[in-house]
Amino acid sequence: MIDFPLLSVLIWLPVAGGILLLVMDGLGFPNIRPVALLVAIATFLLSLGLYTEFDVGTAAMQFQEKVPWIAALNANYHLGIDGISMPLIILTTFTTVLVVLAGWEVIRTKVSQYLAAFLIMEGLMNGVFAALDGVLFYVFWETMLVPMFLIIGVWGGPRRVYATIKFFLYTFFGSVFMLVALIYMYLQSGSFSILGFHALPLGMTEQVLIFIAFLLAFAVKVPMWPVHTWLPDAHVEAPTGGSMILAAIMLKIGAYGFLRFSLPITPDASMALDWVIILLSLVAIVYIGFVALVQEDMKKLIAYSSIAHMGFVTLGIFLVFTLMENTGSMQGAGLGMEGGIVQMISHGFISGAMFLCVGIMYDRMHSRQISDYGGVANTMPVFAGFMVLFAMANAGLPGTSGFVGEFMVVLASFKANIWFAILAATTLILGAAYSLWLVKRVLFGDIANDKVRQLEDINRREFVILASFAAVVLLFGLWPAPLVEVMHASVDNLLSHVIVSKLPGETGVALLGAGQ
Repeated sequence: MIDFPLLSVLIWLPVAGGILLLVMDGLGFPNIRPVALLVAIATFLLSLGLYTEFDVGTAAMQFQEKVPWIAALNANYHLGIDGISMPLIILTTFTTVLVVLAGWEVIRTKVSQYLAAFLIMEGLMNGVFAALDGVLFYVFWETMLVPMFLIIGVWGGPRRVYATIKFFLYTFFGSVFMLVALIYMYLQSGSFSILGFHALPLGMTEQVLIFIAFLLAFAVKVPMWPVHTWLPDAHVEAPTGGSMILAAIMLKIGAYGFLRFSLPITPDASMALDWVIILLSLVAIVYIGFVALVQEDMKKLIAYSSIAHMGFVTLGIFLVFTLMENTGSMQGAGLGMEGGIVQMISHGFISGAMFLCVGIMYDRMHSRQISDYGGVANTMPVFAGFMVLFAMANAGLPGTSGFVGEFMVVLASFKANIWFAILAATTLILGAAYSLWLVKRVLFGDIANDKVRQLEDINRREFVILASFAAVVLLFGLWPAPLVEVMHASVDNLLSHVIVSKLPGETGVALLGAGQ
């Protein structure tokens, strides 16, 4: 493994790049965009070192950095990644490059501030995935909201102020409960080490209260039903780049929180309350799928689609206890969790691409209403080909990355409970319904009006962005092994934490000592 503070570079290089853009703008430099792109590309290329130097044979945290930070609180600047967090960092750096390119010609006011906000947010999101100290995690978790708040509030649509306030209040409300839980565990352990929290023996009442505190924080971020209402408003008002990052990365941070905090710290409470998460996940998959069907705004349709797909993620993660009870094996229990993580990564690429497609049409037509379109394939055939691919991936078409995670979760659902599987499988029908319905109304048929007739097909820049998304969606759809292999040891290690009871005085396996 390389002896280099790579994680710190991935956090602070884009932050420094964002600050540099602001300084250059203040000094009157005329061309900011190439500098932003250079910083984003450099960060992405460096992040690939995490993959090439990653040891798939160990579950230990890798690329660790640890220096004292706040001595009075025993809080450290402690970074490290495993097979769960590493793909999410690469997803973040990859998407940021495409976001910078997506705003190349579209953003014409406050360009340096716009690009700086995305670069700074990239570094902060990398910090969330790499932090191994509770205070450090919380600082990154909260501060990453500020750039997104500004992106929506400054470059958003007509109702951007309402959307930003709603977004901030929802996410901040949940974060307060997480902070209380972190402080309580610090008082019990004397440290803010997240790995130390994993080993902390907690009583059942303590676990339940901590689990609920984390649930309030992470459910809002996912977002899970019924705390999902901020997301469609935020997506509709956000600029294209904001929607791409919001769907591709920020929603995944909530699911990541369940994996890093809820399950390993409160396994007994997670087992006792897993039915709550499973129920909310199934409601999101079925109910929100029907809600997506009736949307007339393309962004709202894709936003509700994202909520339904993230329901698949949380379902896969929390099937672990039922799977362990039914299969009696670690491998069987890990199927749903690995499927959920694969779905997280896959949905990041697909949702980012779908929002970009809407953005490309909006830049030309200045409308997101489905009724204003029709026959776009006649005037934008190359673009239509890409949009059909991403819509099919969104529906879980075999051969695309959208199929892999959904198939793994559905298969795990069959092993857990046939009714879970039946309800989860409805997403295959509903996903195809709203995706095909969108494509049919927007792309196919006769040319609807003169505005559609005058549309020009995508340019080279837009082709490069869409082709990059398409390549990754097809790569992981046809060959998911590189993604699954890196997370396998980490998932097994997490399961070993989850199934062993942490109740004081208990020594056996939690699933063998308590019923569902």
